[in-house]
Amino acid sequence: MRSLNARVTVGAGVVLAIFIALSAFALERAFRDSARSSRQERLLAQVYLLMAAAEVDAKGQLTLSNNPSEPRFDMPGSGLYATISDREGHAVWRSRSALSLEPPAAAGLPAGRQTFEEVVAADGHSYFLQSFGVSWATPGGSYPFTFSVAEDLKPYRDQLNIYRRSLWGWLGAMGVLLLAAQALILRWGLRPLRKVADEVSRLEQGQQEQIAGNYPTEVRRLTDNLNTLLTHERAQQKRYRDALADLAHSLKTPLALVRGAMRQAQAEPELTRTLTEQVERMDNIVGYHLQRAAASGRSGLITPQAVRPAVERVLKALAKVHVEKPIETDIAIAGDIRFRGDEGDLMEMLGNVLDNACKWCRGKVRVSATVSEGRLDLTVEDDGPGIAEADADRVLQRGIRADESVPGHGIGLAVTRDIADAYGGRIRIERSALGGAAVTLVLPCVAS
Repeated sequence: MRSLNARVTVGAGVVLAIFIALSAFALERAFRDSARSSRQERLLAQVYLLMAAAEVDAKGQLTLSNNPSEPRFDMPGSGLYATISDREGHAVWRSRSALSLEPPAAAGLPAGRQTFEEVVAADGHSYFLQSFGVSWATPGGSYPFTFSVAEDLKPYRDQLNIYRRSLWGWLGAMGVLLLAAQALILRWGLRPLRKVADEVSRLEQGQQEQIAGNYPTEVRRLTDNLNTLLTHERAQQKRYRDALADLAHSLKTPLALVRGAMRQAQAEPELTRTLTEQVERMDNIVGYHLQRAAASGRSGLITPQAVRPAVERVLKALAKVHVEKPIETDIAIAGDIRFRGDEGDLMEMLGNVLDNACKWCRGKVRVSATVSEGRLDLTVEDDGPGIAEADADRVLQRGIRADESVPGHGIGLAVTRDIADAYGGRIRIERSALGGAAVTLVLPCVAS
């Protein structure tokens, strides 16, 4: 899960769900225990009332001096039943509510002992059963009895179900409200990060040069560091290019003078030829290293460059260079494709590859571009003799040319390869459908 907002939301949602479940379990348990305890106390009170109304004669005959005060004992099937049992477990008295039923009853409890339990009667109904053992002392002796009061569990279970539904309903509603409030708070809290992401995106698109928003303390240090990095990178790039331009001017002028002087010195042809070769070699080396050092390399915050206009500018310039050869050009590049890199690097790579295509073609050059997963495949094809598969790797080396009879330094494709490598890309040489070479630059891109 790559989204910070989604990760925090899911994490908080899981924690909230666990908290609500545990809270519901604890509250339901507390309510169940309270309701059970309340019923136990009420049934024990009914047992005491029965004991107060009971009388035992000297022969051990038990009678009730008056009817119990609880009206439900007189209503058949009311759900509340009373039974008094003797030592053998025979019922010596039963409430009118239990005349047509067989509610559970305890028997043989020792004097002073009481029990409270959930039991299932023979008819399958469940009851709370409160029992109390009594030893009744009379002039004729002591007689043990067990007083039992049973209550149907259905009202208790219905009460629990009503409470459970109400509890989960309210907790669910509270959970939804809490999640909504949390989403709003999270959206508000992460707003500065979204704003930074938007500004970085505008930097990548070339719509602004600095991060200008006003951010909280925790984010401001990041934005300040990014701005410092951008300023430093631009200043350093300018210094590099100025220094390289000065170096190129300083080196090429003396070489030009030496070359001119050698043309005038015709007395020793062998020496002149040797010096000319060495000057050419030095010129190649200087050109190669200057162009290689000038490659800016990959930067995620550099302004993207439109590819089609750059191709059109280079082809327009090359048309003047190869004016003696009519060349038909075909550009199949969408206008929204942009190279994520320096304009000078793009122009340098296009210039080298297109110059080779124009130099070797018979009359047709085609430039196309495709984008896939943030990768730009920029292909230049021609209808010339092409490059043999065995020579594909060799011509990418410095100073190597496929045909030594054609003028050139042999460093163009090598420089192009080095610039592509600096951006994490590569160069690929294949056979073109036009019959000649197809040179493909694989580079980072932006497609909008």
